[in-house]
Amino acid sequence: MTTPEELAALHAQCFQLPPPWRAADFAPFLADSACFLCQRSESGGLRAFALFRVAADEAELLTLATAPDARRKGLARALLQEGLHMAQLRGARVCFLEVAAPNMAAQALYESLGFQRQGGRKGYYRAGGQVADALVFRAELAA
Repeated sequence: MTTPEELAALHAQCFQLPPPWRAADFAPFLADSACFLCQRSESGGLRAFALFRVAADEAELLTLATAPDARRKGLARALLQEGLHMAQLRGARVCFLEVAAPNMAAQALYESLGFQRQGGRKGYYRAGGQVADALVFRAELAA
């Protein structure tokens, strides 16, 4: 089983803004039956993961991380597709996510999977003197 420390280590490689999560941030999600983790590992360890939560008929992608040297290989797309399918099996009919406005690669990935921008939160992410808006995306899940 993947530990909160492993998730935090990969998250730290992937993010500055939004700020990376610590092991203590991941632990409650891993203990929550409403949450589930999709992941890919290799012999060298964890390469990518997507953390979802489902409440009633709504899912939320809480965070998605892919090791910098494992990007552009379809890992994030595969994890998102797997997670969206698992969310549907748990009764979700819609999925939401937030992404930092400067993260154009992530936005393109989400849009390619049917997510549409629904709004934003001005100045939502703050770390190390940097500030970025959060964009809210939504996707209808197939019935």
